[in-house]
Amino acid sequence: MKAVRFYAPLDIRLEEVPITEPKDGEIVIKIESALTCGTDVKTYRRGHPVLIKKVPSGFGHEFAGTVYKLGKGADNFKVGDRVVAANSAPCGKCFFCKKGEYNLCENLDLLNGAYAQFITVPARIVQKNTLLLPDDLSFDKAAFCEPLANVIHGADKTGVKPGQSVGIIGIGPIGLMFARVAKLMGARVIVGGRNPMKLQLAQDFAHADEIVDLKKYPNPAKIFKAFSDESKGLDVAIECVGLPEIWEEIMDFVRPGGTVHFFGGCKSGSKVSLDTTKIHYGNLKLLSVFHHTPYYFRKALEYIASGEMEVEKLITETLPLDKVEYAMQRHIEGNAVKFLIKPWQ
Repeated sequence: MKAVRFYAPLDIRLEEVPITEPKDGEIVIKIESALTCGTDVKTYRRGHPVLIKKVPSGFGHEFAGTVYKLGKGADNFKVGDRVVAANSAPCGKCFFCKKGEYNLCENLDLLNGAYAQFITVPARIVQKNTLLLPDDLSFDKAAFCEPLANVIHGADKTGVKPGQSVGIIGIGPIGLMFARVAKLMGARVIVGGRNPMKLQLAQDFAHADEIVDLKKYPNPAKIFKAFSDESKGLDVAIECVGLPEIWEEIMDFVRPGGTVHFFGGCKSGSKVSLDTTKIHYGNLKLLSVFHHTPYYFRKALEYIASGEMEVEKLITETLPLDKVEYAMQRHIEGNAVKFLIKPWQ
């Protein structure tokens, strides 16, 4: 098969490699649609200690396709089934799994290899996090299940309520999906970003109530506060950039008693300084949510299948496998939201 493999930062290669035969409980999926992701871009630029444990490695983790081959005991599926698989599944046995915190599973192995014609899915992911697609749902849309599952998990833990004012800084694909989910949960949504393409999608896809071009405002906190009830500050502020300085600044956006969600993951080793007076006497709730769980992966498929999440609007361009590196460069330049990779083109 043809597959893009990661060798080192800024070194990915399209190669001919054998299709890995499925072991007991595993399945081989013929990939029909894959998507680029900000995590893939970070990995391309500097590697990843969790995703890339050895090289060369498969690359990419958002995909959907058809079952091509079954390992012994993979009885929940048959050849030809249309499916979407997550990039992980919890063990169900460790300290965190026993507490129901499945996203923190100590044995959470992450699956890579979506930029390829086939992918062999481990038995645990087959059993817990591989889902049949509705007949009328396209592979292109289904491939969005993994990133959307992270967002739904984050929005649920944030506790977004109807009528709340929710502000989102950073409108890449995750921020845009956060804005759309918050709207579907009944919130009034204001978003802030700098990229014209993404600002337009905040309207066309997320249907945000107010859209702020941050290039025009030296102090966006004032704009976001003005959006809230009596200009007290937002009920909820969500950081989707992953920069320590934005983690610090977004504290100024919320009202006393409000919630700050640090969703954007910063570079390893990053430190921030927070105003303890504002946190304590302002009675702020601070949280951060990582990854997804089987429950939220299923919820993501339900959202997409319902038609309420028009995820296809987030696709910048459709590309073949030999253009994956081009896609990474476009992301780095800020000229993309999501690329749809079609391995058979």
